[in-house]
This record gives sequence, C-alpha cells and structure tokens, in this order.
Amino acid sequence: MRTWFWTLLLATVAVALAVALRGNAGNVIIVVNTLRIEVSLAFAVFALIAAFAVLYVLLRMVAWITALPERMREWKSRRNSRRDGELLEQGWTELLEGRYAHAEKDLTRLLDRSRDSSRQVLAALSAARAAHALGEFDRRDSLIAMARQKAAGNSGLSGATATAAADLYLDQGLAQTALDELLPLEESSARHVHTMRLLLRAYRQLDRHDEVYSLATALQRRGALHESEARPMIEAAAAARLRALQTQDEWHTVWKSLKSDERKLPEVALAGAAAFEAAGMPDEASRALEQAISVGFDPRLLAAYARCDPGQVARRLEKAEGWLEQRPEDPDLLTTLGNLCLSGQIWGQADHYLQRSLARRADARVHALLGSLYDRLGRTQDAARQWRLATAIGTALPVLVEDSALPAAAVHADPGVRQAEGLAYMAETGLPIVAQDAVSIADRSGEPISHLDRPAFALTPAHDFEEFFDSAPVSGLGEPAAVSPAPVPAREPGSRASVTEPGTRDSGTNTTSGLPSGGLSSAPEKSS
Repeated sequence: MRTWFWTLLLATVAVALAVALRGNAGNVIIVVNTLRIEVSLAFAVFALIAAFAVLYVLLRMVAWITALPERMREWKSRRNSRRDGELLEQGWTELLEGRYAHAEKDLTRLLDRSRDSSRQVLAALSAARAAHALGEFDRRDSLIAMARQKAAGNSGLSGATATAAADLYLDQGLAQTALDELLPLEESSARHVHTMRLLLRAYRQLDRHDEVYSLATALQRRGALHESEARPMIEAAAAARLRALQTQDEWHTVWKSLKSDERKLPEVALAGAAAFEAAGMPDEASRALEQAISVGFDPRLLAAYARCDPGQVARRLEKAEGWLEQRPEDPDLLTTLGNLCLSGQIWGQADHYLQRSLARRADARVHALLGSLYDRLGRTQDAARQWRLATAIGTALPVLVEDSALPAAAVHADPGVRQAEGLAYMAETGLPIVAQDAVSIADRSGEPISHLDRPAFALTPAHDFEEFFDSAPVSGLGEPAAVSPAPVPAREPGSRASVTEPGTRDSGTNTTSGLPSGGLSSAPEKSS
C-alpha cells in the first residue's frame, strides 16, 4: 500500500512540475569567473534532479562496499545460528525418540562448536539428560558442571540449570543433592510450580512430612496438583506427622490444624484414634473413627473400630448396628459386629454375625474368631475345625499325595542272595528273607525256582550280576517314564577312557547301567 502511495505522489509532483515549467520559459545563467553558461529553466531543474540521483547512487555504492566485511560477519553468524539450530533440533528429536546415544553425540558436538552461551547451556543440559538415561552418571555430572559454568552471570540460565540438575538427581534417588540445588531457588521462585513439584519429590524421598504436607496442600490449592494425586500425599504426610510426635500437646496441635475433610482420611483417622487411645481418651478415638467410617467403610477403619476396651463396646455396637441398616450385606461390617460381640461376651449374637459374614465371603480372620468363640464355649471340635479352616485359607498349604512304595524286589535270581533251609540270606548284609516270599515273587515273574535245588551259599560269576541287574523287572510298577541316556564324552587321543569297557567290573559297580551291584535296574521293563 505504501508503494502505491509514494508512486502516486511522485507522479503527481512530476506532472505539476512539468506544467509549471512549461508555462515559464525563463533561462538560468551560471557565471564562473569568465565562464558564462546559460540554460533553460526546465533543463536546469532536470539537471539538478539527475545530479542528485547520481550522487545518491554513488554514496550508496560506497556505503555498501565499506560495509561488506560487517555483512559477511553477519551472514556467517546467521549461517552458524541456522546450523546450530538444526543440530539442536535434531538432538532434541533424538532425545524425545529415546535414541540417547545419538542425542548425546549430536548435542556434545553442538556444545563444542557453538559460540552462543545460551545455546551451549541448552546443549549441555540436554546432553546431560541423555547421559543420565544411558546410566553414565559421571559424564552427566561433568555436563551439568559445564552448563553451570556457561550460565554464570545469567540468572535465568542458572535457574534452568539448577532445576534440570535437580530433576535428574531425583530420578537417581539423590534427594539431598537435588534439595541443595533447589533451596537457593525457593525464595526467588516461590511461585514457580515446577520448582515446588521438585521440592515435593525431594521432601517425599527424605520423609520430611511437614514440608510434604504444606507443599501438597499449596499445590492442590493452586490447581497444580490433582486431587487424586494430592490426597494420598496429604493423607500419608498427616498420618506420619501424628505418629512421629510424642507428647500430647504436639500431636493435639497438629490434629487441630488439620481440616475436617483431612481428618476423615483413613490413615489420618487411624493415627488420630491411636493417639487418642494412647492418651486415655477412648471417646475421642471412637469419634475420630466414626467420622471417617461415615465417609467410606474402609476395612482398616472397621477393623480398628472393632478393637476397643470393654467400656466402649456398647457404644460401638449401637453405632455399628445403625450402619448395618444401611449396608446389610457388608461382610467387613458383619465381622466388626461379631468381634464387638465377642469383646462384650455376647456369644449368640457373635456367632450370628460371624456366620452371616462367612456366608458372603470366606475369611481366615472370621474362621479364627469363630474358633476362639467355640473354644470359649467348650466346643473343642468345632473350634479346631474353624482354626483348621482359618489356616487353610490364610496359608498356601502343599497338596499331600498318597504315600507310595516300591514293591519287593525279585531276589530269587539275585546271585548275591544265598538260599538255604527256607530262608534267603543277603550275601553282603546277612539279613534273612523269607524264602516263601521269594518263591511267590518268582511265580509272579514267571520263573519258577526251587531254593532246595540251589547249593547253599552258592555264588555265581561276576557276569551273572550284570545279566541280573540289566534284565530284572520291578513288579507292580506301571510303564516307567523314558529316560534319555547320558551322553558319553568323546575320548581324546591319548586320554584315559572314562567309561569302563563292557564285560569288566569296577569296585562292585554295574558297568552297563552304572549302578552299584544289588540295586535296581536303570531301565526296568513293564510289569506283566
């Protein structure tokens, strides 16, 4: 728009000037010493305009030539900035993609070649994050130190360096180191949400519950922390504060400082009730649990409500029966009522509530309570049964199979057994075996023998041992599972054989099966 405006303006001036000059036919005389020049007015005007244009062009050319080195430096700076930006963008992309080795390589190269301090700090912090992801913590620390050195004198870059370093230290579990980085920023960045989040993480790792409670409450109030995330932190921190304080004045002050909705959180209510009971204030303990149970029937709260002194049983029973009208099918509430009846020695009602709870859910604790009830009533068998059920539900018991034993071995053909006068004697142990058992075993195996025909104390050659143990069946057993033979290592030239050659005997060991003589066969046949 401006171009059209100036074009129209110049055209108008030119037309007005031409009209003015056409109506005035005067001359312009230029006298220099003895030189006299006379021209028309129109020519003189156009000559002045042309001289101005030429002079302007010449001056611009001189200025452009003299500014050439500066323009070259600016061009190089723009080119380097563009290249550094592309390299930084590439490194960030690789970092987000999870290609940490490539990202660290590109960012470290940018750190070496860039001359801009801000870009160097960004490259060093990004490379430190990549090294942290690779587990190279020493290299990460050196990059953080380099970024801190480059950011010296710049408050913004110094804060960014401290925040990024604290985040990495917290990921590694170095909460105290991260806290040392963040504490200088706490005053200057009190309203910085990210700094507050990092401080919250550090205090949680260090179990500093007072700071966790205050920061979580502040972040939730500002909307920077969702309720589902802030509530467990506030609950755990408030409960830990109550449990950590010893004197009554201290924990009572903390209890009063809590909001009404925070006192109804399960962990806070449990800690407060325990503190009230320890201080000898059972009514306050009951009230604290009742307020929390009215919000949500947490099983932990109901279990704590069932544990009370005999003086509180009547009050708690009345309250629990009122809850039962609202939730008649709640097994935890029925268990609580049964436990309270046990504490108040109301045996019939206790049995009634506990049986109703078992009808809705099998619970080892309920079985144990019934066992205690029946034991108190003298019903020992019922008590033992309930305790066994409690053990079976609460403990993973092994499945016991039926005991099994191998049948008696057929010893009639064992050359190591000596037959004489109706008895069979083991050759090595000397223990007697009834010969009739040997005969019956022989009948089952299909090989009838007569021990009277055998000479007393007769021994067979060594190869009979091998034949017996290689072929003797085990009666009464089913088809055995297939056993793959052990591989025989190849014998190197010149080395000693590790397997006894067939037909030889080595220290009473079966050379074929590798079993001691007198043992079972390694490959029993299927029993007939």
